[in-house]
Amino acid sequence: MKDVQKERDSRNVTIDRVGVCSVSYPIIVRDRESGTQCTVASVSMSVRLPHEYRGTHMSRFIETLEEYHGKIGPATLEALTEQLCRKLDATEAEIEFRFPYFIRKKAPLSGIPSWMRHEASLYGAYREGAFDMITGVEVHVQTLCPCSREISSHGAHNQRTRVKLRVRMNERVWFEELVQMVERSSSTPLYTLLKREDEKYVTEQAYANPHFVEDVVRDLAVELNDDGRIVWYEISVQSSESIHNHDAFAELTRDKRDI
Repeated sequence: MKDVQKERDSRNVTIDRVGVCSVSYPIIVRDRESGTQCTVASVSMSVRLPHEYRGTHMSRFIETLEEYHGKIGPATLEALTEQLCRKLDATEAEIEFRFPYFIRKKAPLSGIPSWMRHEASLYGAYREGAFDMITGVEVHVQTLCPCSREISSHGAHNQRTRVKLRVRMNERVWFEELVQMVERSSSTPLYTLLKREDEKYVTEQAYANPHFVEDVVRDLAVELNDDGRIVWYEISVQSSESIHNHDAFAELTRDKRDI
């Protein structure tokens, strides 16, 4: 049959990314506690399309994904992106997995365990013979407003805060470690299951440890700067304000190789 995608195109426009997205796909990822964890990812794959080709072969993205259907990690991502370049006759390829990642977490005083869901991501890119990978987590925490605590005779408003962290590393950093870094930078972590003594502890901990979104970014940046395994990071913090009709946010990107 005629290969329409390979028809010559005369408009002389190279397209940065062409591919498929929102592909729901079962994957297995490394888990620090259990060895592996099964989850379902939303996958995006793309290649750079040369100006002379009319289109790319969308089916080949899924074929390549099927070839690497096992455990997803740095080695798999690198091989997968290289294979995308070969199969689609491209100089650049990108792939991203976004998936729920579960961590078994104990309540702070009662010690009762429950599953805590976080959002995780793995991004890989192959460009002109070089591979790049970014690991990410999205973690929800609690922050308590320092200003509200300072000016109020009793009580202070708090908020659910979403922290997105993406890192490049020169050796493995577990998802669990990234989550813990974020939690240490907040007023208090969140938990799925809390008994009354746990709730009292978490509430008082937040009151004793007020944080602006700026504080979260800076505390997290200090810890990331001190970790030799991490060479680049991007932090985005957004709090859902409880007494304002808006959200607050702060962001920071730092390449430690430039310092």
